[in-house]
Parts: sequence; C-alpha cells; structure tokens
Amino acid sequence: MNLAPHIETTELNEADLDAVAGGVALAAATNLHLEVGPLSVCADLDALVSAEGVNANANAHVGLH
Repeated sequence: MNLAPHIETTELNEADLDAVAGGVALAAATNLHLEVGPLSVCADLDALVSAEGVNANANAHVGLH
C-alpha cells in the first residue's frame, strides 16, 4: 500500500490568480512624519478597492521626546 500523498500541480496565469485572490482594482497609500522640537507626529492612511469590497485603514501617533 502506497501511503505517499497524491500531489497535483498546475500553473496559474495572471487572470486566474486575480479570480482566486479577488484582484485589486484600486489602491492608494500616504503617510506623514513631522518632527518639531520635542514633538513628533506620524500618520498613515491607505485604502483599496477589490471585488470583495472596500478596505481603509488609518493610523496616527503623537509623541513627545
């Protein structure tokens, strides 16, 4: 009896990969880093649109050194 797992491979082209992964129709990102004296401000914003919907993220950090 052969207990080795059966593995089958195939190649995916770019269109197949987009269909599996959902594809990204639009993506944008920006960030800001500002230091003035002992004060530092960092902010990030990103958004993407795909077949699965819209996703947006924002992050901000203020520090005093």
